[in-house]
Amino acid sequence: MLSNRFQNGMETARLVWSRLPRSEEGDLDGVGLLSTASNRNCVESLDYEVIENYAYREEQAQRGKLFVGYNVGMKWFFALLIGIGTGFAAVFINISVENFAGWKFSLTFKIIQKSYLAGCLIYILINLALVFSSVYIITQFAPAAAGSGIPEIKGYLNGIDIPGILLLRTLIGKIFGSIGSVGGGLALGKEGPLVHTGACIASLLGQGGSTKYHISSRWLQGFKSDRDRRDLVTCGCAAGVAAAFRAPVGGVLFSLEEVTSWWRSQLMWRVFFTSAIVAVVVRAAMGWCKSGNCGHFGSGGFIIWDISGGQEDYSFEELLPMAVIGVIGGLLGALFNQLTIYVTRWRRNYLHKKGNRVKIYEACLISVITSVISFGLPLLRKCSPCPDSDPASEIECPRAPGMYGNYVNFYCSKEKEYNDLATIFFNTQDDAIRNLFSAKTIHEFSAQSLLAFLVMFYTLAVITFGTAVPAGQFVPGIMIGSTYGRLVGIFTVNHYKKLNIEEGTYALLGAASFLGGSMRMTVSLCVIMVEITNNLKLLPLIMLVLLISKAVGDAFNEGLYEEQARLRGIPLLESRPKYEMRKMTAKEACRNQKVLSLPRVVKVADVVSILQSNKHNGFPVIDHTRNGETLVIGLMLRSHLLVLLQSKIDFQHSPLPCDPRGGPQGIRHNFSEFAKPVSSKGISINDIHLSSDDLEMYIDLAPFLNPSPYVVPEDMSLTKVYNIFRQLGLRHIFVVPRASRMIGVITRKDLLIEEETDSTAMELQSTSTLKLYRGLSFKSLRWLCANLKGGMRTIICLTNNVVCKSTCRHNSKNHSVLVLR
Repeated sequence: MLSNRFQNGMETARLVWSRLPRSEEGDLDGVGLLSTASNRNCVESLDYEVIENYAYREEQAQRGKLFVGYNVGMKWFFALLIGIGTGFAAVFINISVENFAGWKFSLTFKIIQKSYLAGCLIYILINLALVFSSVYIITQFAPAAAGSGIPEIKGYLNGIDIPGILLLRTLIGKIFGSIGSVGGGLALGKEGPLVHTGACIASLLGQGGSTKYHISSRWLQGFKSDRDRRDLVTCGCAAGVAAAFRAPVGGVLFSLEEVTSWWRSQLMWRVFFTSAIVAVVVRAAMGWCKSGNCGHFGSGGFIIWDISGGQEDYSFEELLPMAVIGVIGGLLGALFNQLTIYVTRWRRNYLHKKGNRVKIYEACLISVITSVISFGLPLLRKCSPCPDSDPASEIECPRAPGMYGNYVNFYCSKEKEYNDLATIFFNTQDDAIRNLFSAKTIHEFSAQSLLAFLVMFYTLAVITFGTAVPAGQFVPGIMIGSTYGRLVGIFTVNHYKKLNIEEGTYALLGAASFLGGSMRMTVSLCVIMVEITNNLKLLPLIMLVLLISKAVGDAFNEGLYEEQARLRGIPLLESRPKYEMRKMTAKEACRNQKVLSLPRVVKVADVVSILQSNKHNGFPVIDHTRNGETLVIGLMLRSHLLVLLQSKIDFQHSPLPCDPRGGPQGIRHNFSEFAKPVSSKGISINDIHLSSDDLEMYIDLAPFLNPSPYVVPEDMSLTKVYNIFRQLGLRHIFVVPRASRMIGVITRKDLLIEEETDSTAMELQSTSTLKLYRGLSFKSLRWLCANLKGGMRTIICLTNNVVCKSTCRHNSKNHSVLVLR
């Protein structure tokens, strides 16, 4: 039978659902997801392909141009809402983090005026309380909110269904967990979680809210398919990056380069519009906060490190140390990725197996260690005298600890001294990066202090990544890169003895090199770095270090998100197929599969038995011709079978097929009824109760199956199958023997159909259908020549199996008609 040559549908996911108190639904661990090899092979995919069954076609036939315009307008309206929602979420997170950090440093500074020991204890306790609140929210309420969320969102847009990552509880956990973890001073950032936050907001808006928490709006429930949710989530990812870095163009490119596997021009416009809305919201919020309405939120918070007043030009001699920065970034980035792999595996195999209590202990212990190092290490550093003040410069020396600016006075015996290590360690990460990027501050940091900070912060970033808190790696990566970049800048200044060399410029290049060496992004990262530094002159240098660092990092391992996705068991389909696939065929890839097919009219009891005995998500449907030949008529999804079993309205007593269009009653299902909820749970076969009479009835599957699944010949190379599968976002591909006959060939001109009001002219113009005119007279032939408009040019006449060729001309254009006589 042909059915044993079909490629098997991907199996239903058996994902790890955490057993947590207060959890009515299963959620992901968020840290060790799909850990075993067997689970990685049991992942459920999303239905990005349009199922063109009779219900879908009937629904499309009833929709006119007015509905199409309304649908397009709603997509733009949702893009507006996603931008506004993500912008406000970013404003709330940033204001909260800055205020917690401001209160923490303000209180600590008051106490250290009397006792440094008491100030250290208060500092540790405040950070511990914030981190504890974050890890408690994650472990007890929203496990899927742990980590950055970018590997999970990348997997979702790649076509992988990961339960729990787009729920309302995940959004809440991401927002409040990020406030606690970042405000608690851990070596992580809030930028990655903001991408996940934007994706959650987009998904929740697309489904009209959350029905579980009774926060829903029916008029927003316009996009229920996985295909529509994919577009919305893509907009949300771009909005998250735009909100995190105030880089709208960088957000668009980040979605295109890093997270999406499928792109089109219409989506590009909506993503760009969403990012622009985010930029407007963030700008308006910052303008409102400048009047003092946001507490400690001042110049900090939203990342923008303006170095437009820095180094104006660079010489040819500086390209060598800049290239060295790129090499260092590639090496340290690859090492960071490898170390996080080892630490994450150890956590998953030994530590996190012991339960949520151990996760809480771990996060709290790392918080205490981080606080002790950030407070205690500057105490060991000798203070330096303040440089001569420049009246034209706004930089003051010294400044109080925790206050925005350079030259922090911390544990210094004299007033006109500063502690360079406290300037970057005893500070928020955003302010520390501003200090490292700052121009006209040559010799502010000593090489010993930068080296000590680099070693300690690099170690803290490695051990912190993977804890049960929302954690991003953008800002820690910028911290690490800017540190060794500034270190190289110090040696460059001392070597070349030039006054126009700025150490802050090298810090920027170092930040770009480490991110390129770790995350392996190029175009989007380049634009983001230019947008957040407001210095277009450094664009060629940023491009240089990014290319070098990525090339060096690729020689050792893959990017951070790809490695973490593999650790979480997320089977991403990368942009390029493996080299081994070139030597394999489609038949070899599916030779060990056992395909289960369904007849067109199937008994209900047989359907229940098949669904209970396996976890397949797609079943080929076969029928028999009058000659007894087996014919594949389409593909039936498991989720659609469950809908039919639950509704029971399509059961029939007769085993004979009915009218494929539903008979006189028409299709009794709306196409939206087959849409799967975003929570990914959907209907289970165990939730459906059927009586003995129901089991003896039949279902005709013809109106509900997909009559046009994608089909490839059995000897097609697996590389080509891979490209088709990934680029089209498919879930199933049929593998069939070589066809014995051909109906026609589709070329480019067959797809270029112009709209015509005259149906006759449209039929004559279209070349997608081969027209055969039998017994055509010469008078009719002349009429055809006079009415043809473009397309075919040659008239081919078949008379008594003899081909004769003639040409007609009309308005200086050649046309053709195939004539049979």
